[in-house]
Amino acid sequence: MEVLLGKVEKLVPARYSYSDVERITSSFGHKLGQGGFGVVYKGKLPDGRPVAVKVMKDCKGSVKDFFTEVTAIGCTYHVNIVSLLGFCSEGPKQVLIYQFMSNGSLEKYIHDGRQATSTLDVTKLLRIAIGVARGLEYLHHGCNVGILHFDIKPQNILLDDEFCPKIADFGLAKLCRSAEGIIKMLGARGTVGYIAPEVFSRCYGGVSTKSDVYSYGMMILEMVGGRKKCTAQEEERTSEIYLPHWVCKHLDSDGNLRQFRAMTEVEEERARRMVLVGLWCIQTRPSDRPSMTKVLDMLEGRITELQIPPMPVLSSPPASTMHSLAAQSQKLASVVTC
Repeated sequence: MEVLLGKVEKLVPARYSYSDVERITSSFGHKLGQGGFGVVYKGKLPDGRPVAVKVMKDCKGSVKDFFTEVTAIGCTYHVNIVSLLGFCSEGPKQVLIYQFMSNGSLEKYIHDGRQATSTLDVTKLLRIAIGVARGLEYLHHGCNVGILHFDIKPQNILLDDEFCPKIADFGLAKLCRSAEGIIKMLGARGTVGYIAPEVFSRCYGGVSTKSDVYSYGMMILEMVGGRKKCTAQEEERTSEIYLPHWVCKHLDSDGNLRQFRAMTEVEEERARRMVLVGLWCIQTRPSDRPSMTKVLDMLEGRITELQIPPMPVLSSPPASTMHSLAAQSQKLASVVTC
């Protein structure tokens, strides 16, 4: 680990000691949230900048995830990518220090109907969708080495004080030599409901940047639909293709959007554009999905006549299938490394 970090240390932000991290977080006194990766605390750098401090969970495989995140995000500079300001690696203690995003994640604004209606109208949602698309286009085409995120979802889109979106959480990211290239990997990765078909079964095609495009498409459909967050039990019972089906019910044969919330004519046209782009992004075959460059052309109006895409016939596997795939991946990985 030290050798790997030594190679990239000049390319990434400052390295802090664990005692520095304790001072930055006031002894971990302000918890912002937690997940399978670990816990996030609010802190303040010596120069006064507020930061979000992610303390990685001490578990098998976390060293690789940590190194991936440091190298992937530490070498990126884009207005729609969250900035890594520092890191700490002392034995089992692994910490990432990010710029603080005052408005939290996109998730809470699209899963809470009241908050979404009062804070983010369709025009603001479109701006956020465009910002995320720009960030993904940069990852796929703007870096010296392409980066596949593999976990695009509302929880990983953070909003600053002006609701400018920034892509976060690169723990599952993989580097690729070419944006058009196919990458090799063991098993599936990502979050149920946002995973492209080819990621969990290679019979649908090779894994590439188009896998991120799929996840992005599911996310913007969710942004327009304002779907409520499901419980774990509901997620097990419900096919993840439900959301595209639900959205399609609000499109007529000409691709016009039947209102499912109060919108002006302008807002309705913007919501329609997002829906059509989202449906193109979640096409079953990767080759039928647009690149993020074309997604931007469609969202920003450079492509004015949007065709109605065919209804996708497949979505991500249910959670039970993903658990089985994850177990198989871990077993295969242990055999390979022996």
